[in-house]
Amino acid sequence: MVSRAFVSMCSCASYRPEEVREAVERLLAGLSFTVPSGVRILVKPNLVAPRNAGLSCTHPAVVRAVCEGLLERGAEVMVGDSPAFGTTYAVARAAGLTRALADLPVRIVRFTPSRPVRLACGVTVKLPREALCADLVVNLPRLKAHDQLLVTAAAKNLFGCVVGLQKPLLHARLGERGDLFFRMILEVAELLPVGLNILDAIVAMEGRGPTGGRPRALGFLLASKNAVALDTALYLALGLSPERVPLWETALRMRLFGARPEEVALPADLPDLSDFRLPERLSPVTFHPLRLLRGMLKRLFLRLPFA
Repeated sequence: MVSRAFVSMCSCASYRPEEVREAVERLLAGLSFTVPSGVRILVKPNLVAPRNAGLSCTHPAVVRAVCEGLLERGAEVMVGDSPAFGTTYAVARAAGLTRALADLPVRIVRFTPSRPVRLACGVTVKLPREALCADLVVNLPRLKAHDQLLVTAAAKNLFGCVVGLQKPLLHARLGERGDLFFRMILEVAELLPVGLNILDAIVAMEGRGPTGGRPRALGFLLASKNAVALDTALYLALGLSPERVPLWETALRMRLFGARPEEVALPADLPDLSDFRLPERLSPVTFHPLRLLRGMLKRLFLRLPFA
């Protein structure tokens, strides 16, 4: 008998705090999620950029509800990410996260790079000390279309733990070797001590994400202790095949647990999302020199005090 990773879903029609908090508690109970008192947890939302932050970033109501649930279980909680553009604090402010967490004993942290870590695929990355030294990482992606990877969810969100300018440089260096680039993303996700993934799909982004798409109200949260299994459940709901999704195809080749549908215990009420608008054609993963230079200048500008 094949063991299966459990994926749980809970309807949540709006971002009203009490409704989100109730949905998160139902998910935690459904997954039998418990932590020892005093455990150190990094909550990792998607804080991609100041642009369109209300839609491109994980909603602050979801982040707060999860932090409250962890604090009630006796955890020490910090929240952090390494944005593609801008500083952690600037993007957190733009997304409404600093205000949402202001009255909680939770720190928003700027990632500091660890010593270099060599992945099994041969790529060396610097991951944040805040993630590697945490007892547990709780991953809070937002469901979005993605113009390079088709769709972004749990595994891709963990690539945000690669600190700072490494991400665009890795795009430039490895982008033309697509399978290696996708393998690197999945190996980063596998290396981190992730114990819980909750996908914000209350209002998702369709079209040309991850920052410029359109809102689409879906009204649910999806959760699993296994990031790959959560993504597989999502791909099935979207009616996709591995050939269309680079990360899924690579996860299957790597034989990661949760990549095969038969390894996932799906929610009975998993919705049909086959009409969700995704890019018809993917953009190149690689960043050519001019694009890389523009991106680095934009990043530097957004870090200036007046930006």
